[in-house]
Amino acid sequence: MSQQTTTDPPAPFLMADLAALPSVPCPCGTSRRAFVGENGAPCSIHRVEISRDARPHYHKQLTEIYYFLEGEGYLELDGALHPVRPGMAALIRPGTRHRAVVRSGTMTILNVVAPPFDPRDEWLDP
Repeated sequence: MSQQTTTDPPAPFLMADLAALPSVPCPCGTSRRAFVGENGAPCSIHRVEISRDARPHYHKQLTEIYYFLEGEGYLELDGALHPVRPGMAALIRPGTRHRAVVRSGTMTILNVVAPPFDPRDEWLDP
């Protein structure tokens, strides 16, 4: 995947191999992020491996959609636990404190972030 400068017109399409992208730490566990910083991209997509010590966090500007690929557990939204399983999705609006909670085994999600993820908009409570 090539990087564009802000003066380049947006590419007509972009492709990403999420499995080949580097894994980076995040409050949820580890994430492989595609289309972050791409000129004209309306969103980014992340494959996230949820850790057992995932931390509640929120965003002031970003909306996230979690799509649960594997594992069962809960999605904590503003302190309330909601059961989740593969095939379920949740839209998480800005300001909502959230984290995924693994019940047993492993949990993996696809996270669609709009606008594209910005690490400056990731907030943890003290």
